[in-house]
Amino acid sequence: MKGWEFTGTHQPLKIVEKPDPKAKPGYVVLKTLAGGLCHSDVSALDIESWMSSFSVPVIMGHEVCGEIVEIGEGVEGYSVGDIVAVCPLYAKDGTTPGYTRDGGYGTMTTAPVEQLVKVPEGLSPVKAAAATDAGATSYHAVCTVGGIKPGMKVGFIGIGGLGQFAVRIAVVKGCEVYVATRKPSAQERARKLGAKEVKSNIMEFADKNLDVIVDFAGAGKTTADAINAVGQYGKVVLVGMAADTSQINTYPIIFKELKIEGSQGSTTQDLKECLDLLASGELDPTIHTCTFDEIGEGIEKLRRGEVDGRLVCVYD
Repeated sequence: MKGWEFTGTHQPLKIVEKPDPKAKPGYVVLKTLAGGLCHSDVSALDIESWMSSFSVPVIMGHEVCGEIVEIGEGVEGYSVGDIVAVCPLYAKDGTTPGYTRDGGYGTMTTAPVEQLVKVPEGLSPVKAAAATDAGATSYHAVCTVGGIKPGMKVGFIGIGGLGQFAVRIAVVKGCEVYVATRKPSAQERARKLGAKEVKSNIMEFADKNLDVIVDFAGAGKTTADAINAVGQYGKVVLVGMAADTSQINTYPIIFKELKIEGSQGSTTQDLKECLDLLASGELDPTIHTCTFDEIGEGIEKLRRGEVDGRLVCVYD
């Protein structure tokens, strides 16, 4: 097998050849069909504090869709030839694809059975790979943590790779959606996805009595604004990590009896429900593709901010 290997911060990924993986108990071996490229991988390459999350050297890539080619002892419910998506969190042994075990930037990878979700028939591996992180993370934030219900008024800050999933999920679930984003192209996308109103700042919706606001930016000021803008008894869900601190006004939290919750990653159930939405056609995110040999350049495009939507590597 071949893969793009990560060895440390400020070191470029390099293509390596390794023996094909073998299926250990509780695991399957996958032929990678599609592997998503993520901005967090750029952060790992650029920011030294990310190193504590990795066991290096490791083949990067935590957004994986593949075909099962070998099954380990004790694995039930799956067969060779099944197409599966891999939830990148909650492995029993604590491993994570692309971080502590070889991931989706390789032509082959492995996954424990508890992280597997079968891909609905007819759904492309490209969309399934994008769902494993951006899609399922958005679903988890909006539905599982945010607890949205039909008829709710829901606000979103940011409409990038995650936000585009979130807006459409909320619309499909019957919510009235309000989006705050400064980028004109993102504003137009939000409207096409079904947002009722789109402005440059969430404070412009302070009179809408929003039930839930999901902050996909996490830029400090955005979180403070979300607390000020959300309605009585509302909830603010924090997903973005652009800043690690925020100076907030505590009075709205008290007087409006607000809830503030963090949201990280997803569960296999979140991933399954996101895949089902994609298969129905009601969720159709903007996805760009590259080849295995173009992964390095794909990382550079992410670094330069040139990817509008998600970027996924397609394997032959």
